[in-house]
Amino acid sequence: MRQEVLQYIHSKNELRQFIREQPYWYRKLSREPESLQQFEIASLHYFKRTIPHQVEKFSNGLQMASMMMGMLQSLKAN
Repeated sequence: MRQEVLQYIHSKNELRQFIREQPYWYRKLSREPESLQQFEIASLHYFKRTIPHQVEKFSNGLQMASMMMGMLQSLKAN
């Protein structure tokens, strides 16, 4: 693997962990170093750090809070 690609991966803990868990990417980046951007996108999806994942997480939290408020209001009414 190219030295600059390897240094870039080791500079970010998340990318380093991703390449350890997905060794396919080590082979792919060794053969095609220009696919580094695809590698980063794949790691974002793997760790669920994309915008849709964040919106879903926020929505789930909001839904949970709404359910808790409903439960508290029903307990208060009784």
